Amino acid sequence: MEGIVALTELSTALPAGQLLPVSEEQVGQYLGEDWEFVYRNSDYLLWGTVVTILLTLTSILLGFLAGFPAGAIEAYGSGYSRAIVRKFGVLLRGTPILVIMIFTFFVLPIDIVLGAAEIGLRSIEFVLGPTPFTVPTDVPEAFIAATIALGFRSAAYQSQIFRGALGSIDEGQMEAARSIGMSRLEAIRHVIVPQAMRRSVPGFQNEFTIVLKDTSIAFAIGLGELLKRSHDLFTQQTTAVLEVILFISLIYFVLTFGTNRTLDYVSNRFAIPGESS
Repeated sequence: MEGIVALTELSTALPAGQLLPVSEEQVGQYLGEDWEFVYRNSDYLLWGTVVTILLTLTSILLGFLAGFPAGAIEAYGSGYSRAIVRKFGVLLRGTPILVIMIFTFFVLPIDIVLGAAEIGLRSIEFVLGPTPFTVPTDVPEAFIAATIALGFRSAAYQSQIFRGALGSIDEGQMEAARSIGMSRLEAIRHVIVPQAMRRSVPGFQNEFTIVLKDTSIAFAIGLGELLKRSHDLFTQQTTAVLEVILFISLIYFVLTFGTNRTLDYVSNRFAIPGESS
């Protein structure tokens, strides 16, 4: 930083319009210092990566828990329930994620949401028995708000993925299941859904990647994910902006590439026999 201050003081002493001559050795020195700065703070960025991964997983899980039932309702529900789900889906898909996230953080009462989630979890445990899930109470509100925003926006898109996958199953599958004595609900559960889940993997893979990258929007509400922590760094050393951005871009690429390869394997592993993945 002393070199930067000296450079600034020297530049102010020059006449207007006159550039300060900088040698190639000085340029290399500054670049080396910037990369060294990134290296020294790499652990700070990697903790931001952990937050990004956790936010992606919680958002995708919430999106699945809300999106799959919504897709099933659109495919098999009654006219009234289908209309409600479609209207909410259109609203969420048509609203910018930044607006949704700001709303969930500054307007949505998080305490009431957590209380409702606690009641819902207790109801599930009353019907199905104890579950390993608990409602988070010591998680930062920014993380919860970001999860709600990303999760429900993802649910709006996942519902269309699952609706299309359910609708792609031939009607003969339903007729065959009913002909051997299954009810309509049993046929959907045991015959239609397993095939639809396999066919939905490619679309789900794309949605997973989108949510992973959209976690950077949580920067707007102050959550310390990868982009927010990178901003914290290059405001400390402004000459290292490019180096920090390149470093976090590499991290995003590794996360995206690893996710795609993993889901490619899942798609091939669980592909319906006789169909191309």
